[in-house]
Amino acid sequence: MKTSRRRQVALLIEPSRAYGRGLLLGISQFLREHQAWSVLFQEWAWTDAPPSWLRKWEGDGVIARIETRRLADAVLELGVPVVDVRGSVPDLDIPLIDTDDQVVASLAAEHLLERGFRHCAYCGFVGANYSDKRSRWFVEGIRRAKADCHVYQPPRSLPGGDTIEREKDALLYEEDLVHWLVALPKPVGIMACNDLRGQQIMNACRRAGLLVPDEVALVGVDNDEVLCELADPPLTSVAPNARRIGYEAAQLLDRMMQGQRPSQQQQLVPPLGIVTRRSTDVLAIPDRAVASVLRFIREHACEGIRVPDLVKVAALSRTVLERRFTRLVGRSPKVEILRVQIARAKQLLADTDLSLPAIAERCGFHHAEYFSSIFRLKIGMPPGRFRRQIRWSTKP
Repeated sequence: MKTSRRRQVALLIEPSRAYGRGLLLGISQFLREHQAWSVLFQEWAWTDAPPSWLRKWEGDGVIARIETRRLADAVLELGVPVVDVRGSVPDLDIPLIDTDDQVVASLAAEHLLERGFRHCAYCGFVGANYSDKRSRWFVEGIRRAKADCHVYQPPRSLPGGDTIEREKDALLYEEDLVHWLVALPKPVGIMACNDLRGQQIMNACRRAGLLVPDEVALVGVDNDEVLCELADPPLTSVAPNARRIGYEAAQLLDRMMQGQRPSQQQQLVPPLGIVTRRSTDVLAIPDRAVASVLRFIREHACEGIRVPDLVKVAALSRTVLERRFTRLVGRSPKVEILRVQIARAKQLLADTDLSLPAIAERCGFHHAEYFSSIFRLKIGMPPGRFRRQIRWSTKP
């Protein structure tokens, strides 16, 4: 009886950060389900030179975080299928699976706008491709909402250099960052390009005597639990779906090693969502009546409240409340109630095994059919499908 040879696959992915570990978990999930490969994985950082063993390695495929042109050339010289899960080097003839940075930035912008911020800002590592993309999309989202947006520009930036060099370079200008933060209009909501930058901003706020979140609310990206929980206060962060990216990359490489051509050169995976912590636990609403109504909605939206209940809280006429609320928040009180209900439903679908009727009841919907209909209208898919997708994306 003949047995087929296991394919040899090299993983050039750094395990030192949460994102890289998520990719590796997704790849390992694919392997558990398919038992397809023999994997070569060694400690390696994405900015290191190509490992010396790679030149003489005789394998069948590579999944890599390609940060430099030098690494791109090294893996292309192997003449085997390669999948990139980084996207730093432009114009590569290598299929890419990466995080959808437009959705990342949109989530951060919506999160800050929902909290009433009319002054927002972006702070990243200038020149790093992912940071520049998030900056562009964040600014566009904030300005589309007719809010004010500022972008940090260091006094000098590297003309070249990799991501790690840019991150180190940013540390040279901490004093300049402090001055920029002090000069921003307050209160201000800031998006950091990642959690590392978020931690640096928080340290600069402490040096400047600025209160987080009262004066500066802060959102990072990557949901690195170590960095986010070590921050004081803990850092709100956009959680990418690195595990799904790893799984999809492994699945694509497996097909390529069987001789199939990729159907598309780039696949962008949306993030899982926002993980809210105390760095954004604030409402930046100057109107006390509207702020009290917003707080009431967040606390009681799933209890079947209606606009007349809000009128009593605000002690205003319905017409005045709706006009002031819509002007400051950007949507009507009725729409805000529904938004909070749907957000709670998404959380229950992801984190519990409750039935759809039970979730509908807990979210303030009297009928499961109506809940399913309005959920599909707002999210673009029925609740059952949403549950399956989110469970698949996050299962161990």
